[in-house]
Amino acid sequence: MNMKELRVRSGKRAEEIAAELGVAMSTVRNWEQLKNMPRMTPKGMKSLMKVYQCTFEELIEAEIEMEVANVKC
Repeated sequence: MNMKELRVRSGKRAEEIAAELGVAMSTVRNWEQLKNMPRMTPKGMKSLMKVYQCTFEELIEAEIEMEVANVKC
């Protein structure tokens, strides 16, 4: 599951995610296009999991998917 799939599952628009996390829309877009993963403090990761309604393990899965996608390029 990637970041876009996590967002869609949460029922939120990318704009909502950006606003709730206090990041730029381009940041969320980069996460969803598998260009990079969120880089946050532990407190920020807790907020990310709350906004995306996901577990830490699901974020790890999204990171692995991004790494695999970047290796194929």
